[in-house]
Amino acid sequence: MAQAQTIEPRTAGGLGATERRDAWWVGPLATGLGLGGFVIYATFRAIYNADYRFGEGTGILPDHAYVLSPFFSPLLVFPWLPAWISPAFLILWAPGGFRVTCYYYRKAYYRAFFLDPVGCAVGEPGQFCGVPRGHQYKGETKLLVFQNLHRYFLYLALVFLVLLTIDVIDTCRWPTDNGGHKFGLSIATLVLATQTTLLTLYTVSCHSFRHLIGGRLDGFSRAPLGELRYRLWSWVSALNAHHMFWAWTSLFAVGFADFYVWMVASGRITDFRLI
Repeated sequence: MAQAQTIEPRTAGGLGATERRDAWWVGPLATGLGLGGFVIYATFRAIYNADYRFGEGTGILPDHAYVLSPFFSPLLVFPWLPAWISPAFLILWAPGGFRVTCYYYRKAYYRAFFLDPVGCAVGEPGQFCGVPRGHQYKGETKLLVFQNLHRYFLYLALVFLVLLTIDVIDTCRWPTDNGGHKFGLSIATLVLATQTTLLTLYTVSCHSFRHLIGGRLDGFSRAPLGELRYRLWSWVSALNAHHMFWAWTSLFAVGFADFYVWMVASGRITDFRLI
């Protein structure tokens, strides 16, 4: 009887070597540019630490409704902290942790930044930081064990959705001459409402949220509120199929919302009132 041969895994001849004829590198490159650009911009805005709000009570456009950048919401200002510590650094770790541990983003930045793997049927580098790569996947059990905190970051993300919704409501409360408020809408309202909606769709389409709703059940018919949970689970499952789309659109929406607030607060553009 012929002896079975052991096929050793290989890297297809080295980094990037492949017989694929499609533009396999476009995806990782676009991911790297997109994520890298957002991280650089968000870090700059946090360090810049200015022009992140305007409207009532801010000294900037005092007759305008209060508008706050999502990068700085909730606004935490402690007088005993040094002035150079941006309020953004006090809160960005929570939504940032939710995205870093996201199942989709893991695949995205593993490929784009760590080349692990570069792509299907594409050669990987033989070493990483001078250390030979092994071929036994250990999952998130060693250096990346923090990835298992994703479900807990989900809970924080749900709280942030409530806070961002309150921010949208604040943009609709315009001050009056008698010290009260009246309803109004501006471009800022639409910008913040759009990013909050996309962030909500990204959050509730999360795999962990789908599991929380009903993925851990053996049968909906035997569970409390089984019919309702089944409908919610079906709806979340439909959103989950487009989780990558919600991940990217929400990322760019929250970045644009901060940019818009920055431009208005710095006097570069005007936030037009619609109603």
